[in-house]
Amino acid sequence: MPRKVGPLTVLAALCLLAPPARAEVSELRITKQPGALFTPTILMEQNKLVEKHAAAAGLKDLKVSWVTLSSGGAATDALLAGSVEIVTSGVTNMLLLWGKTNGEVKSIAGVSGLPFKLITRNPKIQTIKDFTSMDRIALPTVRVSIQAMTLGIALQKIYGDDKANEKLLTNQVQMGHPDGYAAMMNPVHEVTSHFTASPYQEMLLKQPGFHTVLESDYALGGPAHIAVAFAATKFVDANPKVVATYVAAYEEAVQMIRSNPKGAAEIYLAAAKEKLTVEEMAQLLTQPGAIFQAAPVRTMVYATYMHKAGFIKLEPKSWKDYFFPLMHNREGS
Repeated sequence: MPRKVGPLTVLAALCLLAPPARAEVSELRITKQPGALFTPTILMEQNKLVEKHAAAAGLKDLKVSWVTLSSGGAATDALLAGSVEIVTSGVTNMLLLWGKTNGEVKSIAGVSGLPFKLITRNPKIQTIKDFTSMDRIALPTVRVSIQAMTLGIALQKIYGDDKANEKLLTNQVQMGHPDGYAAMMNPVHEVTSHFTASPYQEMLLKQPGFHTVLESDYALGGPAHIAVAFAATKFVDANPKVVATYVAAYEEAVQMIRSNPKGAAEIYLAAAKEKLTVEEMAQLLTQPGAIFQAAPVRTMVYATYMHKAGFIKLEPKSWKDYFFPLMHNREGS
């Protein structure tokens, strides 16, 4: 079951249905999160790519603000509250809002996908069947984060039950990736497992005795988008030029990753200050299964699961149901 929606959240969601304003915004507030998945946003921020493309489109005075939030839940709350315009977060968070607002929140573009892993320092845990009620798993948002949903999909595969995601619900502890990493590095902390992402999983696996319990590709059937950019229909309809500049800036950032992964890695590490070498970071960005493109890959795996498991009432027939039309002329899934 998804999080309960309180009166204020419902009111905020209803505000998304209001008619669009006539003038385009003068300030664009965008969320980002820690981790290699968000390398395109780091490049966009550090190189002022949104501002560059906005100026080219005649929006010379557009102010761009980047808001770092460590969980998708916090990011979606910020969108509903109207304190940001574009959220960069997990596919599952976008789908939750898409469902709650009857389709009035959709994805502007895919952002990234990197294989991610559930890691433990408990030698007794070799598969997800081995978790006991005493074992704690750190992940960004309990039940609804991309990691929590992927765990649910894996449990569904093992047990053949659409509600199998409840089996490890009490094990989950909400922590952003940096905090989860710190907990894992503390030998007396109650958290002994972390369903995380690059580069935190690579840093954890350097530690003696730490090992992988579950890989995302097993649950999803292959590489998939994990992060997407999404916004309210009200905002997108009122700000077509601003949205177009965001997409153009994103695609320039992707081209930077493809043409010069070491250069992209240097910019990322200078901003994130994480404990990887430039070569290690560049390898993450170019590893098999890495996805940096606007058209979605395997997002319907999440959408189908979330409908069957009761997280969203609306049943999407296609990925185009929850993406804005500016992506519909591309090949996606």
